Amino acid sequence: MFKEIRRKDRQITREEAEKILKNGEYGIFSTCDGKFPYGVPVNYVYFNDCIYFHCAKEGHKLSNIELNPNVSFCVVGRTQLLPDKFSTIYESAILFGTAILVEGDEKRTALLELIKKYSPDFLEPGIEYINRASENTYVVKIEILNLTGKARKA
Repeated sequence: MFKEIRRKDRQITREEAEKILKNGEYGIFSTCDGKFPYGVPVNYVYFNDCIYFHCAKEGHKLSNIELNPNVSFCVVGRTQLLPDKFSTIYESAILFGTAILVEGDEKRTALLELIKKYSPDFLEPGIEYINRASENTYVVKIEILNLTGKARKA
């Protein structure tokens, strides 16, 4: 069902790919409406073996998920250009999964995990923000079906 990585010499372990997901600042969330792919950068959190991010209650992402919940998500970790070698040191993780909207305790937990990741010094105001704004936002969960990672280390 999922293609194997072509460059086996650059393949990293699942644990290394999960570390990239855990430490990444943003990821590219990709959907397809049946005609065109759509990729958009999002802030996210990786926990409970899933990706979570928040979004508005309407928009391109949600329309595409409704049409086709099969998605892809890509995170690029650290990079370093090697101009004299016409190359780059890099690490990345790509996953395929199913996107669903979550509610209730799972939604609140995901929003709190986002606050912990991106605003750890502002937990109290973050919790207040969640209480005020959570009704106006959706939380998307990506259940991972396949996760791979690649790296060029030198």
